[in-house]
Amino acid sequence: MLIALWQFMRPHKAVLLGAAIALVFTALVTLSIGQGVRQLVDRGLSGSSSEALTHAVLVLLVLAGLMAVGTYARHYLVSWLGERVVADLRKAVFDHIVTLHPSYFETNRSGEIMSRLTTDTTLLQHIIGTSFSMALRSALMFVGALILLLITNLKLSLMVLVGVPAVLLPIVLYGRRVRKLSKASQDSIADVGSYAGEIIQNIKTVQSYTRENYEKQAFAGEVEAAFDIARRRIRQRSLLIAVVILLMFGAVSALLWVGGNDMIAGRMTSGDLAAFVFYAFLMGSAVATISEVYGELQRATGATERLMDLLGVESDIPAPADNDAAAAVAAALNRTQPQSQDQSQNHSPAQAAPRYDLPAQIDFEAVEFNYPSRPDQPALHQLSLHVAAGKSLALVGPSGAGKSTILELLQRFYDPQGGRITLDGVDIRALDTGTLRRQIAVVPQQPALFTADVWYNIRYGKPDATEAEVIAAAKAAHAHEFIEQLPEGYNSHLGEQGTRLSGGQKQRLAIARAILKDPKILLLDEATSALDAESEYHVQQALQALMKNRTTIVIAHRLATILHSDSIAVLERGRLVAQGSHRELVASSPLYQRLAELQFQDGEPGSGDIRQASDD
Repeated sequence: MLIALWQFMRPHKAVLLGAAIALVFTALVTLSIGQGVRQLVDRGLSGSSSEALTHAVLVLLVLAGLMAVGTYARHYLVSWLGERVVADLRKAVFDHIVTLHPSYFETNRSGEIMSRLTTDTTLLQHIIGTSFSMALRSALMFVGALILLLITNLKLSLMVLVGVPAVLLPIVLYGRRVRKLSKASQDSIADVGSYAGEIIQNIKTVQSYTRENYEKQAFAGEVEAAFDIARRRIRQRSLLIAVVILLMFGAVSALLWVGGNDMIAGRMTSGDLAAFVFYAFLMGSAVATISEVYGELQRATGATERLMDLLGVESDIPAPADNDAAAAVAAALNRTQPQSQDQSQNHSPAQAAPRYDLPAQIDFEAVEFNYPSRPDQPALHQLSLHVAAGKSLALVGPSGAGKSTILELLQRFYDPQGGRITLDGVDIRALDTGTLRRQIAVVPQQPALFTADVWYNIRYGKPDATEAEVIAAAKAAHAHEFIEQLPEGYNSHLGEQGTRLSGGQKQRLAIARAILKDPKILLLDEATSALDAESEYHVQQALQALMKNRTTIVIAHRLATILHSDSIAVLERGRLVAQGSHRELVASSPLYQRLAELQFQDGEPGSGDIRQASDD
C-alpha cells in the first residue's frame, strides 16, 4: 500500500519527516515514563523522604507535558498529511477519469467509479491520518518496551520473547482473510451505491411503471449482500482482537506471577517489577493496537488496489507520437484560412493559445468500425463521405444505420479499425483530441445540462464569455424569453441534469451553448426534435445563420428539417447507399423515397408530391 501511495506522499516529505520526529519523540517520552514509575515506587512510595516523592511526581508531570506536546504535533501533522494525500489522490483519480475512453464507461458502472472516488478515498484518509500513525507508534512502543524489558529483567524478558510469536501468529493468519473480505466489502458497497444511483436517476420511470415495491426488494437484497460480507469481515476482526487480548493478558498474568515471586524472594525491587509490568503492558497494548489496526490496514490495501487499478486504466485513444503530431499540425497550420477579425475576437484568450484553426473539410475514407462492446457487429462498413469546408451534410436512414457513430468517430471518442478520417487531408489520429474537439460544437438529441445556473451551462464551451455574449447566444437560440421567466433568470439553478426544464428548453440551452462556442465544425443530432412547431421554426432560422461558413453534419429523422442541406447521405446498416440532393435522392434512392413518402404524406412540406419538397 505504501509503495503505491508514496507517489502522493513524496511532495510532502517535510511534513512526513516532522510527523516521524514527533512520533519517535512521543514514543521515547512514553517509554521514559516507566523509569519515572520505578523512581516513584522505589524512592517515593517505598522510601520515607517527602522530597524524593515530590521529585518523582514532578518528573512524571514533566514527562506527561512533553508527551502532550509531542502527541499534538504528531496528531496534527499526520492528520494533515492524510487529508492532503487523499485530496491529491482524489484529484489524480478524477483527472484520469475524465480522460478515459467512453468504452470504459460502457462496461463499468458510474456508481462503482464514484464509490472508488469517495468511499475508498475517505477510508484511506482515515487510515493514513489515524490508523497508520497508531500502527507505527505501536510498533515503536513494542520495540522500545522490549529493549527496556531486557535491561530491566533478562529472565522475564526471555519469557516475553517466547510468548510474542504466539501473539503475532493470529495477526498474520487472520489478516489475510480480513484483507480479502475488506476488498469484497468495498466492492459490495460500490454495488449498493451504483444501484441506488441508477434508480434515483430514473425515478420517474420507476414510478410510472409502479415498480417501487420491486426496487425496494431488489435494493434490500443488495444491502443485505453487503451486510453479509461486512458481517464476515467484522467477525474475523473481532475474533482476531479477542484472541490477541486473551493471549496478551495471559502472558502478563504469568509475568506478574513470576516477577512477584522474584520480588518476594528479594531478587528484584518493587520498582523494577512496577517498571517491568508497565513495559509489559505497553508491549501488550501495542500488540493489541497493531492487531486492531491491521484489519484497517488490510481494508486500506484493498481500497488502494481499487484506486490504483482505476489509475492504471489506459485510454483506447492513444496520444499521437510527438513527431507525427507536430508534422500534422504544422502542415495543417500552413494551410489555415485566416479568421475574420470578428471571429478572432470571439475566441477567449484561454482557448486561443492552444487552438489550431484547422481547415474544416471532412473526409471519411473507407472507414470500418465496430464498437468494443459489440465486436462482431459492424457499425460502419467501407464508409466514404466528403464534406467540403463550410458546407452541410445531412445523414438520414433507419435507426442503427450508423449516423450517431459518424459523429462519435469524428470527435475521436473512438478510432476506426479500418480506413481513416481526415480534416483537410490530415488524419485526425495525428491530432491531439483537445486540438480536434476545440473545433467542434455538438447539439445532441438529449442535451447534457449540469447542476448549476444558466450562466454556467451556456458558458460551458466558452467559460470567459461576457454576460452580453451569453444573452446574445440565448436570444439567437430563442431561449432568452423562457430564461427570463425562470425564478432567478440567468442565475436560476436547473437541478440535476436540468430536471427543472422541459425537453425543448434543454435543447435551446444546448443550441445557445453551441452558438456561443462559435465552432468551425457543427454537429447537430436531431437538434430540434424536442421543440414545438413555433419554436422549431425560430430555432431553425438561428441554426441556418449559425451554419453559414461552417462545416456542418446534421442527423435528422424528420426530412423536412434538412431539405436545404448542401448534400444528403442515406445510410443503411453502416453503409452509404446513396448521396445527393433531396430531389436527386427521391428519384434515385428507394430507401430515401420510402422515408419521404412516410413523412410527407400527412401535410408536411411537399405533401402530394414529394419532389416539390425541395422547392418549398
